[in-house]
Amino acid sequence: MQIDPENHVNKLCGQGMLLEGEGKPNEASALFHQAWDEATNTTEKFIAAHYVARHQQSVADKLKWDETALNLALGIEGDEVKAVYPSLYLNIAKCHEDLKNLDKALENYQLGLSFTRFLPDDGYGNMIRAGINNGIERVSIL
Repeated sequence: MQIDPENHVNKLCGQGMLLEGEGKPNEASALFHQAWDEATNTTEKFIAAHYVARHQQSVADKLKWDETALNLALGIEGDEVKAVYPSLYLNIAKCHEDLKNLDKALENYQLGLSFTRFLPDDGYGNMIRAGINNGIERVSIL
């Protein structure tokens, strides 16, 4: 999915990522929430929600934000956005796994797997595929 580096919300999220890298999670979280508050369309809301999810204190809150990000992404038209679905389903599945909702975890891992054909064939794509496959393996043996 193409991300416009000049977009205000994307800039806020990028600045938040830099702060994360500097070990400043509270400042990063504040920028992600600012991005959410200032987002004006579905794509901006999706991007901001994805980053807000990363800074939740509880698994239940992370799940809520991950589901928000997914639902927003599902409302964006075009095949290009489908490349983010596997990662979003992976995040949701892991939350369900951590909450011991193993049926929901498996369902979301499998949904993520169904969209892996849209992932790039690179290190990122391979990491997401491995995460999904490892998750399926973990919840299938529990």
